[in-house]
Amino acid sequence: MSTSPTPTPTPQRIERGTTRGRRPRRVPPISTVPTLMTLGNLLCGFAAIHYATQAVGVTSVFGWSSLTVAGLLIFVGMFFDSIDGTIARLTKSTSELGAVLDSLADVVTFGVAPALMMLRLITYYYYGPEVGESMVVGNEQGDVFSKLVWGIAAVYVCCATLRLARFQVETPSAKVEDHRYFSGLPTPGAAGAVASLIVLHQHLLFKGQALNADAVTLPSLFALGVPVVTLLCAIGMVSRIRYDHFANRYLRPKRDFTQFARIMIPLVFLILWPQITFAAGFTTYAVSGPVAELVRRSNRRGKHGTRPA
Repeated sequence: MSTSPTPTPTPQRIERGTTRGRRPRRVPPISTVPTLMTLGNLLCGFAAIHYATQAVGVTSVFGWSSLTVAGLLIFVGMFFDSIDGTIARLTKSTSELGAVLDSLADVVTFGVAPALMMLRLITYYYYGPEVGESMVVGNEQGDVFSKLVWGIAAVYVCCATLRLARFQVETPSAKVEDHRYFSGLPTPGAAGAVASLIVLHQHLLFKGQALNADAVTLPSLFALGVPVVTLLCAIGMVSRIRYDHFANRYLRPKRDFTQFARIMIPLVFLILWPQITFAAGFTTYAVSGPVAELVRRSNRRGKHGTRPA
């Protein structure tokens, strides 16, 4: 009985069957300006974390509180995040590397920073200034409320990371046509809702202290509602609720006069009352998705339920 000799593996088979023969993919050339904008977003998130870990009080930055400065840095990070993709499309330099780098920066600025701001806020007003200036609430405190708040912050960070990973997988391309809507609350919108409410809280608190030292009851109670908003934003990020892409739908080059007026009016309010306008705008955007979803479902039920006579 004859047996055929075992064939020796060819170089092609060795290259496919083992990792020894594979060549690593080369990193494509990096476009300078969009990458700098993305790194600017990352640095804003890093700086926001730095200020969120400081004691809640007046800083050297315009005399604002540390949480107000952290919130401002998150808003600046949103600006960088909104223009890096636009610049990349205009310069025809979109790449997979830029998309991954953008998501990594967003995890820091719109995931970790808002969660840490919420923890600092609750620590300061739940345990008092003496304890809140030296620690951040966590599981080691032992009480149920501290563990619950820390868990909400952890869930928020995880949901933000999952939201960004899902966006990278499900988005076909960097074209504007593929960015009309978001599936789930986008991370900048969630971070804006949390950060803007904290900034508004600090504004009300400092204003109350300037007018009357006892007029801080409402801001202190208001702080306890921020974890609830944080949890709702976390759920919204991993949901399938459709949200409009605000920049691509409302800030396109060619707009008529009525739509231009709709943009200018909020800008005027933003100049006059920035803290209230930011909080109202981001909260409205976060709620707009579920409201629009309920309206669509109601319309579908109405169409299917109506029969011709």
